[in-house]
Amino acid sequence: MTHDHDLVLRPTEAQISAALNPPPGRNGGDLVVETLAALGATTVFGLPGQHALGMFDALRRSDLRYIGLRVENNAGFAADAYGRITGEAAPLLLSTGPGALTSLAALQEAAAASAPVLAISSQIPTAGLGGGRHGYLHELPDQSASFRGVVKSVHTVRTQSQIPSAIEAAWKSALTAPHGPVWVEIPQDVLLAETQVPVVTGGDAFPEELPPRPELTAVAADLLSRAERPAIIAGGGVVRADASGKLRQLAEALQAPVVTTPGGKGAFPWRHPLSLRSWIEDRHTTDFLEDADVLLVVGSGLGELSSNYHTFKPRGRMIQIEADLGKLESNHPALGIHADARLALQALLETVSPREDTQAPDRVREVLARVSERIAAQELTLEQDLLASVRQALPAGSPSFWDMTILAYWAWSAFDAKGSNLFHSAQGAGGLGYGFPAALGAAVADPSHPVLAVSGDGGALYSIAELATARQYDLNVTWLIVDDGGYGILREYMTDAFGQATATELSRPDYVALAESFGVPGVRTTPETLSDDLAKALASPGPSVVVLPAVLRMFAPTHL
Repeated sequence: MTHDHDLVLRPTEAQISAALNPPPGRNGGDLVVETLAALGATTVFGLPGQHALGMFDALRRSDLRYIGLRVENNAGFAADAYGRITGEAAPLLLSTGPGALTSLAALQEAAAASAPVLAISSQIPTAGLGGGRHGYLHELPDQSASFRGVVKSVHTVRTQSQIPSAIEAAWKSALTAPHGPVWVEIPQDVLLAETQVPVVTGGDAFPEELPPRPELTAVAADLLSRAERPAIIAGGGVVRADASGKLRQLAEALQAPVVTTPGGKGAFPWRHPLSLRSWIEDRHTTDFLEDADVLLVVGSGLGELSSNYHTFKPRGRMIQIEADLGKLESNHPALGIHADARLALQALLETVSPREDTQAPDRVREVLARVSERIAAQELTLEQDLLASVRQALPAGSPSFWDMTILAYWAWSAFDAKGSNLFHSAQGAGGLGYGFPAALGAAVADPSHPVLAVSGDGGALYSIAELATARQYDLNVTWLIVDDGGYGILREYMTDAFGQATATELSRPDYVALAESFGVPGVRTTPETLSDDLAKALASPGPSVVVLPAVLRMFAPTHL
C-alpha cells in the first residue's frame, strides 16, 4: 500500500546533470537567487549593503529582474504593492543592521494589510551570532528579535545547505492565509563562501490552504438563510483572497446589504443596489449594521476604523470569517470561522437558502441618502469635487495608492475603486510615505495600466528620493501631491483639541522644480484644472508629478 507521503519525485535528467556539474564561481548568494527563481519569483526589490553583497553579486548571474530603490523602507513599500497586485511573495533584499531596521515600518504595513513580502537580509558573520559583543559592523545582539513582533515568521540560516529550505518555508508562510511579510536572515560569510551545494532546480511553491470547518459553515448558512435583516461587512481579506465575485453571489442570494471597510474597498460593486459603499465611519451606517439580526463579517477584525472607532455595538448574531486567528472574535463575540475568505464564502454559497427581500435596496438607498445629507450640511464641496476629479481622471482598471493624507481619508469612505484590488492605502499601520513607492511597485508588477499615487506634502518628503527610481526604470506612475504646507490632518486634530497647532508647519520645496531636476515632468494644478491635468499626466508614458496647492478639511466624525 502506497501513501501520498511515500511518493518521491524523481529528478529529471537535466536536474541530475545540473546537480553533478554545477557552474564554477557560485556562492551562497547564488543559492538565494536560484531558490527564488525555482519558487517562481521573477522580480526582486531591495538595496545593497556590505554584508549582503554576495546576494547582489549573484543577481548578475540570474534571470531575476532587480528594482533598486533609494531607501529600504520605500523598497519595502514597493515590494508590498507588488505582492498585493500579483498575489505572489515579493522578495525584498536587504543588508544587516541599519538597512534591515529601516524596513520595519514597511513590514508593519505589509503585516497589517496581509501583503506577502519575503524579506531576505544579511547578518553579521556566523562567528558573531548568539548575542556576544564582537564589534562587527552593523552588529545587533539579536537582529531577528527586532522583526519577530512584526512579521509572520522568522528564519535564521547558519549554513549554505539551509538556504533553499529556509527560503521555501518562508515563501509558503508568506502566501498561507492570511498573507503577510516574513523574515529570512543569512550571515555574510555564508553568502560569500564558494558553495558545493548543487544548483537549486525545484521548489514546492504551494502554500497550505485554510478551509473552514464544515460544522461551522453549516450553522452560519442556517443563520443567514433564516435571517430577517442580514447584512455583510467585507474587509481586506476578501480582496487578498480574490473573493469579490463570491461575495457578490452570496449577497445577492441573501439580499444582504454590503459595506466595505477601507481595506476592503472594491470588494463589492460601488453602485450595486445592495452596496452601502464604504461609509463605515458614519453613524447612520453604524446604526444600520447594529440593527442587523445576522451580521456576516468577512476578512475583517473590526478594528478601530472598521468599527467606527469602537462605537459599533451589534445587537444581532454575528458570524466572523477571518484567516488571522488572532483577530477572530478579538473585538466582538461571534460564530468565529477560521478560514480563507474565498473558501468560506464558497462553502456558504453551497449551503445557504436564497432569501427574498424586495425592501433591501430601499433600506440601502435610505442610509446613503442620510449619509449624503450629513456631508452636504458641512460645506465640503472642494473636497468632494477633488475626489470626483481624481476619479474622472483615473482610467478604469488603474490602481491607486494613497498615503496618510486628508484626501486619502476622504477616499476611504467616498472613492469608487471601480474594482477589487485597485485601491490601496497605508491605513493598516498608518505610516507616512507609503503612496509613491508602493505605486512604483505596482507599476513594476503590471506596466499595462498607469498607476496613481496620492500624497500630502508631508508624506511626499518621506519618499521624494524615489523620483530617481521612477526615472531610472521609467515607471508609469503619476504622483499627485496635495501641498498644504504641513501635516494637514495633525494641524486639524491639534487645533480641534488644543485651539492651536504645534510642529505641524513645514518648509517645503518647489515640488514641480524638484521633480524636473530628476528628469520627471511636473505641473502645478488648481482644483478647477485638476481633472484635465491629472488625466494628461496619466496618459503620458513614464513618471510624472502633479502638484495641487490646497488646504482641505475632514468631514466631522460621528464617533465622538
